[in-house]
Amino acid sequence: MSPLIATALDLPFGSAGGSVELFLDLYTGENPLIPARAFMLAPQPRPPRLPAGLELLDVPGKCLSGPPFALYVNALRRALSQLIDPADIDVLHLQHLTFGGTPALIRALPTRPRIALVHGTDLLFAEARNDQLRVLRESTRAADAIVVPTGAMADRLLKLVPTTNRRKITNIPWGIPDHLLTNPPPRPGRRPAGHLRLLYAGRLTSEKGMETLLRALPAIEAVELSIAAPPHQFRTLTPLLRLLKVHVRYLGWLNRPQLWNTFADHDALVMPSTTLEAMGLVALEAQACGLPVIYQPVPGLSDVLAVSGHSTDFTNPAVLAHDLTRLRTTPGLLPALQAAGRANAARFPLTATAAALTDLGKQLI
Repeated sequence: MSPLIATALDLPFGSAGGSVELFLDLYTGENPLIPARAFMLAPQPRPPRLPAGLELLDVPGKCLSGPPFALYVNALRRALSQLIDPADIDVLHLQHLTFGGTPALIRALPTRPRIALVHGTDLLFAEARNDQLRVLRESTRAADAIVVPTGAMADRLLKLVPTTNRRKITNIPWGIPDHLLTNPPPRPGRRPAGHLRLLYAGRLTSEKGMETLLRALPAIEAVELSIAAPPHQFRTLTPLLRLLKVHVRYLGWLNRPQLWNTFADHDALVMPSTTLEAMGLVALEAQACGLPVIYQPVPGLSDVLAVSGHSTDFTNPAVLAHDLTRLRTTPGLLPALQAAGRANAARFPLTATAAALTDLGKQLI
């Protein structure tokens, strides 16, 4: 039998991001791929429905630094201790090496084996905040195994904590739902040459590179950009859009099936990330649906996409304009990227991720 996991992601249910989608894909649903007691923070207002198997923690005060952070971690620990019987749990899955959920779960169940999953934002926040760097170092020492989705994440972790026992580190790629690989939404046939319809989908935090892309757009002809992002984050772009006199089509924040269907209305997904991506799951989902990916070759994306996507320099408007024009005007280039993308996405079924994590847990029991 599969070990029973305890895992907590201290983000409010409904938060945006690939780590949230992966968490829900792996641990929730009527027949979860990994049997677990899975926890997230309760949003306000509470949602009318939750995925099967997801439990909410009514713990306010989420923060990242200073004395309030210690109080927040203790509150999380108390909440988890009240809900979980340690005798029922075989292994801990620590989502991130930083933030509050990881230290709280370790303290709530101190005797259970621990697998830490590196998502990427934990490394970025540890680089920027001393309190989170301290948590990352403590979590790295406490973990029995550390799972990274790409070699780039292992390299970045070792720069932050050079003393890490490298034998703890295991590379297990994240995956996308198997049904998306076997039965993706249909795409329309070839359309007449014209504007290149680009799509950006995801959070709009600074490391995602949206400002760089928008500043390059005025120099590029025959391109239309659609953005699917959380409303409050899109609103922060309004002053820049007015300044640059750039028009974009805002699609709202789409759920997964809506996003997969939206892929069919576009010619390419853009990923202008400036720093790193743990895995770039939205890129793989796009590829599975036949949507080519144009990306900045940062760590993580370069590992996962390589030549299956089209790398460019979003920071150089002339280079970006040249590459987009070439994609729009070169016969057969977009179909070739579609085929390469589908083949690449097929390497990352979610069931393989779940099986590898389960096997690792069995080794630790």
